[in-house]
Amino acid sequence: METKKQYNIGILAHVDAGKTTITEQLLLLGGSIRSAGSVDSGTAQTDWLDVERRRGISVKTACAQIEYRDAVIRLVDTPGHVDFAAEVARSLQILDAAVLVISGAEGVQAHTKTIFKALQQMKIPTLIAVNKIDRAGFSANALEEQIRKQLTDRLLVLQAIGKEAEEECEIFTAFSFGSSDLTQNGTSASGQSKRSDDGVCDAVREQIFAQLAEVDEEMEGMYLEETTPSADLLKEKTIDACQKGTLVPVVYLCAKEGTGIRELADTVITCLPDASRRKTEQLGGIVFQITHDPVMGKAAHIRLFGGSLTSRAVVPIQGKKPEEWEKATQIRTIQGGKFLDTGRMEAGEIAAVYGLSTCSVGDVIGELETVLDSVAYMKAQPLLLIRAEPEDNAKEMELAAALTQLSEEDPLLQYERNPLTKQMYLRVMGTVQIEILQELLLSRFGLSAIFSKPQVVYKEKPGKTAVGQEVYTMPKPCWAVVELQIEPLPEGSGIVFESVIKEKTLPYRYQNHVRASLYDTFQQGIYGWEVMDAKVTLIGGQHHHVHTHPLDFFVATPIAALRALTNSGSVLMEPYMKVTLSGGEELIGRVLGDILVMRGEFSSPVMEEGIFTLEAVMPLKDCMEYPVTFHSLTSGRGTCTMEFDSWRPCEKGMIETLPRRGVDPLDRAKWILSCRSAY
Repeated sequence: METKKQYNIGILAHVDAGKTTITEQLLLLGGSIRSAGSVDSGTAQTDWLDVERRRGISVKTACAQIEYRDAVIRLVDTPGHVDFAAEVARSLQILDAAVLVISGAEGVQAHTKTIFKALQQMKIPTLIAVNKIDRAGFSANALEEQIRKQLTDRLLVLQAIGKEAEEECEIFTAFSFGSSDLTQNGTSASGQSKRSDDGVCDAVREQIFAQLAEVDEEMEGMYLEETTPSADLLKEKTIDACQKGTLVPVVYLCAKEGTGIRELADTVITCLPDASRRKTEQLGGIVFQITHDPVMGKAAHIRLFGGSLTSRAVVPIQGKKPEEWEKATQIRTIQGGKFLDTGRMEAGEIAAVYGLSTCSVGDVIGELETVLDSVAYMKAQPLLLIRAEPEDNAKEMELAAALTQLSEEDPLLQYERNPLTKQMYLRVMGTVQIEILQELLLSRFGLSAIFSKPQVVYKEKPGKTAVGQEVYTMPKPCWAVVELQIEPLPEGSGIVFESVIKEKTLPYRYQNHVRASLYDTFQQGIYGWEVMDAKVTLIGGQHHHVHTHPLDFFVATPIAALRALTNSGSVLMEPYMKVTLSGGEELIGRVLGDILVMRGEFSSPVMEEGIFTLEAVMPLKDCMEYPVTFHSLTSGRGTCTMEFDSWRPCEKGMIETLPRRGVDPLDRAKWILSCRSAY
């Protein structure tokens, strides 16, 4: 029996574009469900958390599977709200291709651009599905022009929408890649001929030929020589370009009515690459999600690229010693909130693996040559800090345990508990995420929590090249001398460690202690914030063959590192947001004034039919509440979207500090005493 092709397809979009409705219709098409669920009524298969059903929004990435024609398609339905961008980012690593949904009513939105840019940077072939084409005012030509300007000009429109179609929400297939429930014998429902004998409209043929000439050398030669390609060659080259991602196919649909869903599925299995594109010879996979089952316990959701895993087999995790590897106790395939015990997973599949109690999101199973940092591509940074406390003080430890579990599922929450004050801190993307956290704590753990008003997260970086040293030789037994040079790096570089001293000067095991201690130390800089974009070089060090204790370099390194940071003139960095505003042109003067008050800078406004659109860059501290203000100013008719732009130095006199968690290494005597007590 011939093995079916496998596809792992992400369904991604700005919130309310209709991606979960599309997922439901695809499940119905594949026979996985008897009737399509509704987001609004809380019956969608992939919105299986209680909080998702109540809210009518996706919070967690969810997988579902259909069998269609000769293929198995695994649908990865992701959240659309920007507060859950980290969920989207983590899913990008496991996709063979993506369907980017754009609302025909709202067009290209800010989060749409962020997602598409990440898909392009990660070289994930993408299909654009334009949904809600039944909405009043929808224009295919206008939307295509917007997509070309704001996303990509390499569009391949595989469907044509006529005037009758705009009125009746009918779609006419222009390039036949499979069966269609909207056309008969090449004629549309309105009786208007749209195809020639080989299934391709003449106008569309010319358009596709011209586009292929821009990305394919053979087609470029034929185009210049004015040689007309055969229908088979045109189709072959079109499919090849889409699967490579050099062209972006576009389809139109009205998911609520189920219109265009079959064409979408046909285009997916024809124009997008299957799992074989990323198949490896040896065992290799990625843990992209962690969840907790009340009965089965911790589940590691894994996409396998090569090899196979079975129940009771030891699962090798990159970066861990073989004695730390654990056995898989069970393997289940995922269908929304439902699971099927299989006991095995093969290359190309996605499944939940139980028994891996110490694994984390991002862990690599076996061997993979490259693992891209998809979170960085999506600019998914939690820029708000909140403090959590239980309504009932007697449940403090229960809340700490619950927050630990939630931060394991979402590492960007970065849960911390101050060992001195016992205060609990979390980092979040926005106010909607805070509300969801409160509901999750109540529904899953039965805990009522109080969260403080969000505070903006800052960072620190060295102002210039400087050196810091610590000579830790008293009281005996101890001996560790550490000399570090620190220098600033460009944004996005992270913390880079280098050593210029040899093994005979300082054994490599102690140099590794310096490296490990450095990364931990820079979670808190001079002002209490995480240190960013710095290169630290170990330029000097000493040990003693008798007096050096194995942990001495963990004592000395934080002191030397923070002295170097102090000597460099640590610069406090604040997050700036790119804000896109659109509203009535009569408000433009007021809005520009608001931007200046918020220390912002802006581009020239674009005026069109009485509506202005402009982009501004402003510090988050000043513009955090502006979406509410703008919504009120425009009586709800304007739009205001934000996304992270960059980190910039704080203005003088605007320093924000964060209370230190634990003992300050620069308080040397107290630090050494606390460390030696820990020995």
